[in-house]
Parts: sequence; structure tokens; C-alpha cells
Amino acid sequence: MNVSAKVYTPEQVASMLQLSKNTVYNLISRGEIIAKKIGKVYRIPAKSLSFIFEGLDYDLYQKEQEDLKNLPQIQKALSKARYKLWRRKSKSL
Repeated sequence: MNVSAKVYTPEQVASMLQLSKNTVYNLISRGEIIAKKIGKVYRIPAKSLSFIFEGLDYDLYQKEQEDLKNLPQIQKALSKARYKLWRRKSKSL
């Protein structure tokens, strides 16, 4: 657990991006900025703002690579689920 991870408030992010505070809250509610609500306040991890520094394409590339890495596990889980459904369906016939 990295307790020293950098986090920002929506106000700080608004200042960094030269946006209004309301725009940042809208981006959070639409899921375009990942934030964690703690009590009544949001905290935004620096990592979720990497698209600002590295570009959105890089973030998408990273997520795509994670998906590809997990694809065999996903396919295996789907195969098991299909088999269970098939068995259940064939028993009811």
C-alpha cells in the first residue's frame, strides 16, 4: 500500500487544467476523470490524470494491453459459464 501516493482535490485539478470546478465535477460524474469520494469530498489520484501528461492515446493503449493480457482468463471463464448453461439447459430437456 502506497500511503504517499499523490492525490488532488477537484479544485486543484481545475486549476491545473484551467477549467472551472463545475467542469471537473462533470468530468468526474461522466467517468472521464477517476475520483474517489471520501465522505463528502472527492480525491483524484495523480495516476488518473496521466492523460494530461502522456496523452489519452497512451492511456487507451495501456488499458488495451491489460485487456489482451487478461484475455485468456476471460475466455476460460466464458467457456466454463457456457458449459454450465449448456448442461443446465440439456438437463431440463
